[in-house]
Amino acid sequence: MTRVLRRALIGLLLACATLAHAQDPGPVQDPPEASADPAAEGTSDSAVASDAPDTDTAPDADQSGEGADPPAADEDLRGTGADPVWEELAARTEQQLDLADQATVQQLEDRRSQLASWRARFAEARNANSERIQTLEAQIEALKPAVPPEEQEAEGFEEPPDVVRRRQALETQLAELLAPVQVADEAYRRADGLIREIDQIIRQKQARRLLELGPSPLNLLHWPVAVSEIRQIFANIAAERALWSDPERRQQVRDNLPAIILLLLIAVVFVYKGHDWAERAHAALNRYAGHGTSVWSFLVSLFRIILPLIGLIALTSAFVLSGLSGERISQILFAVPIWGLILLGFRWLAERLFSADAEEALIDMSDEQRARARLYVAILSYLFVLRGALRLLAELDPISPETEAVGAFPIVVAIAIFLGFFGRLLQNHSVQVQNDEDENGNRRVLTRFLQTLGTGVVIVSVVAPVMAAVGYAEAGNALLYPTLMTLVLLGLLLVLQRFGADLYGLLTRQGARGRDALGPILIGFVLTLMALPLLALIWGARVADLTELWTEFKAGFTIGDTTISPEDFLTFLFVFAIGYSLTRLVQGVMRGAVLPRTRLDIGGQNALVAGLGYVGVLLAGLIAVTTAGIDLSALAFVAGGLSLGVGFGLQTIVSNFVSGIILLIERPISEGDWIEVGGEMGYVRDISVRATRIETFDRTDVIVPNSDLVSGRVTNYTRGNTVGRLIVTVGVAYGSDTRKVETILREVAEEQPMVLANPAPLIVFDGFGDSALEFQIRVILRDVNWIMNVKSDMNHAIAERFAAEGIEVPFPQRDLWLRNAESLKGDPA
Repeated sequence: MTRVLRRALIGLLLACATLAHAQDPGPVQDPPEASADPAAEGTSDSAVASDAPDTDTAPDADQSGEGADPPAADEDLRGTGADPVWEELAARTEQQLDLADQATVQQLEDRRSQLASWRARFAEARNANSERIQTLEAQIEALKPAVPPEEQEAEGFEEPPDVVRRRQALETQLAELLAPVQVADEAYRRADGLIREIDQIIRQKQARRLLELGPSPLNLLHWPVAVSEIRQIFANIAAERALWSDPERRQQVRDNLPAIILLLLIAVVFVYKGHDWAERAHAALNRYAGHGTSVWSFLVSLFRIILPLIGLIALTSAFVLSGLSGERISQILFAVPIWGLILLGFRWLAERLFSADAEEALIDMSDEQRARARLYVAILSYLFVLRGALRLLAELDPISPETEAVGAFPIVVAIAIFLGFFGRLLQNHSVQVQNDEDENGNRRVLTRFLQTLGTGVVIVSVVAPVMAAVGYAEAGNALLYPTLMTLVLLGLLLVLQRFGADLYGLLTRQGARGRDALGPILIGFVLTLMALPLLALIWGARVADLTELWTEFKAGFTIGDTTISPEDFLTFLFVFAIGYSLTRLVQGVMRGAVLPRTRLDIGGQNALVAGLGYVGVLLAGLIAVTTAGIDLSALAFVAGGLSLGVGFGLQTIVSNFVSGIILLIERPISEGDWIEVGGEMGYVRDISVRATRIETFDRTDVIVPNSDLVSGRVTNYTRGNTVGRLIVTVGVAYGSDTRKVETILREVAEEQPMVLANPAPLIVFDGFGDSALEFQIRVILRDVNWIMNVKSDMNHAIAERFAAEGIEVPFPQRDLWLRNAESLKGDPA
């Protein structure tokens, strides 16, 4: 039972990802299960040894311990010699690699798995007692003489015997601890080298497999052989009907008849009614659901897969429970739910991407185009299952390469045809949408991507069947089936990204507007990263390749003498995030609860809060680096290069940064001050470490570099207090009573509530102008920010008083004198 289930699962993997990457030219064998059990490893290793002959005779696995589990890290390589089990495994592997052409890919994969297990143990052993070793090295360094060895004899220096004995004892302990570490390091490098050599051999075998010229399906001589072998397969399956006449089998059916009938009823109900129930639930949800309808609609749509699949599983269980199926029919029955899952999954994906409802469709198309897309996907799903069924039949009974080529070629051609139709549909869709005026940038990006994808699909649909017809079936399959699965994976990513966006809109209560937020974009990015390993497997990558990349990723990278691993990086991010959050929390408390109760002005409060932020972020970074164990001394060369760059290219930025610190500490200007700098006048709204933002009276923002505020000339009208002077100039006509004018102007100034009484307003008779007698009103205002309002009010009051007192406000006049005016009249004759 377990064996059949395992074969069915392997059939699913072959059908979904690696139909075109068979590792052996013959019928597909059951791959050995990877197991950490020592006995299992020993068994598989014995099989490798028997298939790949060695130059010498090796003992059995259970006697030599070749397949035994590696010793624990704390027991690893206690002496100066290597572990004999590992030595024998490495030697046998080297012998097998010398005869690599006689070993199959599966045998090499099994041996690689054993080596990877040992390599992991060696990696742990290399780090054994690292803390103790560092302590001993520090102790030995502390006991070294201060005088260099070459100067000791010249100066007659002699170390104390106790110090010498203690240092020698420590050096002996250090050598004992370093011995197994060094042996483990050597063994690790040997295992790693053997693994890399095996990977290279496997890649070469796969490349030769893809480039191998096989029988052409167009050769009519192969057709009779193919028909004969396929007929024999079906005959063998039909021969299992004889089991129905077995009395014991019929008795088993009678004993299990109630359960069989119940399973058959469940199968009929769920297969025929499951999809209808899901459709009704979806329609009811659209009618009555409110906020978050799209999220619940997605979850309900999954029942279109789950309910019919339950029916197929019940149907398979009923036949298995009857006991009337032989080994071949049982394997076919166990594959039925997998094939059903593929058909239902393709149909569900097509309904999500190309829904009949234009509002629910994820790809913009016309109704006719979406209907054609759903049809093409349905046909491709049936052809895909048919290809999987053919592979399963080839597993039941061995067939020749000619039969494999002839039987698979019609399916390859049919898949290529409809895949080409689908690619043309994507291209036409892209052209249509590009001709529309669409302001959505995301949609335009998707359009260009679909156009490129459609072009690639069309090219593959032409090249793959031609290669299969010539005889390069493996190369053609390596193009065709991964292309189809890539389309499925990309469609699934698009559906999941939309679901994530709708879920984000539901949680944030933004609804459909949340799809354009940053959160859904990050969700899509994470989904894409998660899909990359699947995409690599689809296009022929091995699981071992991905695990090797993961191992190298976990090992991290080295800067100087410091190795930074992903764990260190995550620790750094976690500690820094905590420090940054605490800094923001302290800033919020200071800004909202503490500083408002002090006598500091708003500028001082903002400067203090900003300073706390800079100090907090700096401390958070230092603590995070220390916690992660990153040695900053290893970054000395980076700091040297950075200082050189600062000296040449970043001096302006550094100057502004230092000036910003000076502004925050000395506070010659503060937020809210009215200043004038570089011909620009306005209020200071924000002071950062690089620049200061000034809001002018025109309500425009001017960004002024901090260096200009520190080194340049700045006028601050409100620094320290808001008291300021206002000068109003007034002119009266010649002949006016100047004393009376002075009295009127003083009364106007004193009537203004914003004018201070001490010092009193000053009225100045400024001089004799060309057309008027000029006076000035000089007053001190309580708040200089009201200078324009006060000036306007005073001018209105002056105009009213002058009009009431009959005092004339002159305007410029010019008299034009003409010499010899009589000549301008001309001759009267």
